[in-house]
Amino acid sequence: MVDDIMVPQPLGLAPMRSSQTPAPRHHGSPRRPAQPASARPIFVAVDLGTNNCRMLAARPDPRGGFRVVDSFSRITRLGEGLHQTGRLSDAAMDRTIDALRACARKIARHRVSGARMVATAACRHASNGAAFLRRVEEETGLHLEIIPAEEEARLALAGCAPLLRPGCEGAVVFDIGGGSTELIWVAHRADRNAPGGAHIVDMASLPLGVVTVAESRGGDLCDQGYSAVKGDVAAALAAFDRRHRIAERLADGENIQMLGTSGTVTTLGGVMLDLPRYNRDSVDGLEVDFISIAAVSRRLRHMTCEQRARHPCIGNDRADLVVSGCAILEAICDLWPVGRLRIADRGIREGVLMDLIGAAGMLA
Repeated sequence: MVDDIMVPQPLGLAPMRSSQTPAPRHHGSPRRPAQPASARPIFVAVDLGTNNCRMLAARPDPRGGFRVVDSFSRITRLGEGLHQTGRLSDAAMDRTIDALRACARKIARHRVSGARMVATAACRHASNGAAFLRRVEEETGLHLEIIPAEEEARLALAGCAPLLRPGCEGAVVFDIGGGSTELIWVAHRADRNAPGGAHIVDMASLPLGVVTVAESRGGDLCDQGYSAVKGDVAAALAAFDRRHRIAERLADGENIQMLGTSGTVTTLGGVMLDLPRYNRDSVDGLEVDFISIAAVSRRLRHMTCEQRARHPCIGNDRADLVVSGCAILEAICDLWPVGRLRIADRGIREGVLMDLIGAAGMLA
């Protein structure tokens, strides 16, 4: 479950009616029976990324957070070829619209009280990104907004903040996406309006994601290419590190946590556990040490793409991308040798849902 967070006004399919706000209880009046789950409103979040299209529909939970009632996830590779052309390709847009139609069908089954649908790096950077979203609305009825990197980072943190350990002096939170990697430097403070007491001090958006790296390097990375990607990431993060002296803080013994949310880290978690099929409950919240991350990354790098595709936690859709993600991840681990990484199988969608539920006044 997710802690209380500061929320902006949501972008919904329909505004919340005042009649949906429970009346105040008067002193001495009998306690009302708990509202049945079927009567609680449903909120929807859609996250359209460079590589994936994801949707969650959920009801608020009286004990805090929410309970998922429907979900959808499909790898569409919307950003395929974007690095070379600067545009979304016709084939990628067609695949993505098919996925969004499936989302729209699922959403239509529910009485939705509020929704927010966001598009990230691919649509931000593509010269035809805005035109594509107009086509999406015409063909599916779904209205998506392109959000800046700062909002993407805020939502990702809001979604995964409950996994931050209390008592840390700071945390590095990152999301390795398809078209970019978002880095957040988080400080802890006693603030009821911050998710889990987490306060964003600074963030950086690197134009290096699993799709952009794989395409720029021509697919699978050899050892030389792998080292080059790690060098690119380290160089891109140098100024961020200097601003906040993160490596220096670690050398001085400060208690700093690292939290990762992305397909790369969840895939590695499944591979490390040798799961017969991916299981979110086994991976979400898992802590892994950096030695194991390096060992699994090396193992995946030396497998063929076909061998990776046969792994039940990787599959065909990620087989040619996971090594690029490993290079980005290892660069982050090398720069900031925290020693352990906590994996979050949650992020933007969960952050959007908490915004919507909080703005409706329904957070416990």
